[in-house]
Amino acid sequence: MATSSAGLYKRVDWKPFTRVFRLNGGLHLELGSRTLIMGILNVTPDSFSDGGLYTSVDAAVERAAAMVEEGADIIDVGGESTRPGHVPVPAEAELERVIPVIRELRRVLPHVPISIDTYKAQVAREAVKAGAHIINDVWGTLADEEMAAAAAELDCPIVLMHNRKEAVYRDLVREVCEDLRTCVRRAQAAGVRTENIILDPGIGFGKTYEHNLQLMGRLYEVVEMGYPVLLGTSRKSMIRTTLGLPADDVVEGTAATVAFGIAQGCQIMRVHDVKAIRRTARMMDALVYAERT
Repeated sequence: MATSSAGLYKRVDWKPFTRVFRLNGGLHLELGSRTLIMGILNVTPDSFSDGGLYTSVDAAVERAAAMVEEGADIIDVGGESTRPGHVPVPAEAELERVIPVIRELRRVLPHVPISIDTYKAQVAREAVKAGAHIINDVWGTLADEEMAAAAAELDCPIVLMHNRKEAVYRDLVREVCEDLRTCVRRAQAAGVRTENIILDPGIGFGKTYEHNLQLMGRLYEVVEMGYPVLLGTSRKSMIRTTLGLPADDVVEGTAATVAFGIAQGCQIMRVHDVKAIRRTARMMDALVYAERT
């Protein structure tokens, strides 16, 4: 763990990244004064920890409303599981799952930004048309050659996550950062505005247990790339393996990774357990932002 500790201490001089995302419908998200919480809403039958719980529109909207009450700033709607070994679904099936939920969320919670968790351009376009505000792409536009152009046309924020088909690296963190730069260049070449780009280091995707721990200890290097960073560690196998516990019993482990990420400059947290993580982030924000603003 020496590498992780050294990496954390190196970041004592970081400054909060300030940005205001102007969203469709007159909404906005502001970075720079506190951590934003993205609540996970999987409307899938097979997600690794909550599959099948929110497949009806009523159940999904009820869960979203509960997360907003607990402190979620964004609701991230996903219609296809991306867990290891998942079975891909066609865009049509994904749309059948997410569009009714997004439309109802816009009606019931018009003040809450919605993210669409998809790597398919068709789904992104239809979801934004239905009321979503942000694209969250687990392949960073690399899985669908039309995604970068779609994000540019829609002129909305897009999360570019790091991912690989095989967990093979010579220099993990350097390669993660270079892969993310490739995603950024691809998005910018298609016309995505720089101020609409958010990065995600992709904890749990295309990485081994040891890779995930190493990357966690050097998240500051992703932050230093100059874009807002979203961190998604909630209930991941890294935490379950470390604690030897099932996905629904690792909230303390998730909170530890969130605190560690905030200390290194990550500003958006994608989580299942909103209430506990909102409290964790609020305490970290009091320590970190008060010292550096």
